Amino acid sequence: MDRHEYSALELREGIARRDFTAREVCETVFTRIRAWDPKFKIFLASDEQGAYSAATEVDRKLAAGESAGPLAGLPLALKDNLCTSGFPTTCASRILEGWRPPYNATVVERVKAAGAVLVGKVNMDEFAMGSSCENSAFFPTRNPWNPDCVAGGSSGGSAAAVAADLVPLALGSDTGGSIRQPASFCGVVGLKPTYGRVSRFGLVAFASSLDQIGPLARNVEDAALLLSVIAGHDQRDATSTDLPVPDYLLRLKEGVKGLKIGLPREFISAGIHPEIKTALDTAQKVFADAGVELIEVALPHAEYCLAAYYLVATAEASSNLARYDGVQYGQRVSGDNLLEMYAATRATGFGAEVKRRIMLGTYALSAGYYEAYYKKALQVRTLIQRDFEQAMTKCDLILTPTSPTTAFSLGEKTKDPLTMYLSDVFTTSANLAGLPGVSIPGGFSSEGLPIGLQLIGKAYDEETLLRTAYAFQSRTDWHTRRPAMEEAK
Repeated sequence: MDRHEYSALELREGIARRDFTAREVCETVFTRIRAWDPKFKIFLASDEQGAYSAATEVDRKLAAGESAGPLAGLPLALKDNLCTSGFPTTCASRILEGWRPPYNATVVERVKAAGAVLVGKVNMDEFAMGSSCENSAFFPTRNPWNPDCVAGGSSGGSAAAVAADLVPLALGSDTGGSIRQPASFCGVVGLKPTYGRVSRFGLVAFASSLDQIGPLARNVEDAALLLSVIAGHDQRDATSTDLPVPDYLLRLKEGVKGLKIGLPREFISAGIHPEIKTALDTAQKVFADAGVELIEVALPHAEYCLAAYYLVATAEASSNLARYDGVQYGQRVSGDNLLEMYAATRATGFGAEVKRRIMLGTYALSAGYYEAYYKKALQVRTLIQRDFEQAMTKCDLILTPTSPTTAFSLGEKTKDPLTMYLSDVFTTSANLAGLPGVSIPGGFSSEGLPIGLQLIGKAYDEETLLRTAYAFQSRTDWHTRRPAMEEAK
């Protein structure tokens, strides 16, 4: 097995044993980035100098017998909406092109303190608004399994970087499925933690009551390792929860016998691709063989999830993105007066999808429509939360597909926003309810594209969620398969 195929834990053990150095691992990463990134368009900015410096420091500490941290020497890619001090953070938007934050996001501080080697920032849908990574202002990211297909979104760059074996670990953000859906499309593991489990300080906000940062990795163990590092209370984030963080790796292999998994009848309906339905049926048999009891549960208001999400998210986006006016930071386009400068800056700096969502959110918050739209969406959100609370009294987790389809072709849905939004039909509910969810590799289509399965857990019970995901992984081999990438031209 070549070094780029090693899991994060295997790399960590090899570096600790001095089988190879962190610097040698770093060299492998940048060799692959130079070879493959021109084809798949994953990185917006790489940081070779900073990465080699961090890797050299890890090697120095280990040689001196010092602790180098739980992520010592592990290469890690960051979604470009995570602030990095002195290093470009664009959110894949022209309006922030060239902006260098004066501080690091809390998760960035934590992974650096844990010894991770940050190799650069990866592509995304602009301001995390999209389901295909085609809304980036710079270029779309291609799927390593088929470069004619999308990588998913909005964390498409993070998922593709892991799938292409450029890095073993990446961080993304998930507002309505933006970690789990690209993880599904790219055949990797993607975890959205409980809202409040991971600090959002330094995450450029899209929808503040929905956003959550989480890991993407090749397997469940690596995702558990990264979550253990980034989770925990942060005084700089008022929504961060002050609860103990378990060692997610410690109980991963304890088994799942006696657990109950709920199957929501509302999510197993028409619209799912037949091959995804087959993968879901097969997964139920795998869980049953592991000793899990499968029961039917009801989520009566599930049909309203997508509509509620696209009102709550766009309303919050309208408010959060008002700060980009050309005055304090980012792009500025001149005008004859202040209002003209605002209008010209935002018209030039924002892409079509971001403008669409700002307008929709502004309308939903406007006088005369607030109660009919935004307030009503919040009331529906409460009903959705209660549905999950009721369902979780009967089961420990809920199983659904991650997406109704596999990765679709580039350009296939860009002219039909509503069809694009349907990609999130199974993932938005976990964000509205604030619950943890994980997408795990669950098979392949007849065209050779990955199929993802989603598990949704109880609030702050990522431990059971990961343990159950690991039980499935240990009985299947989907996570071990790699895309047969052709040599980049």
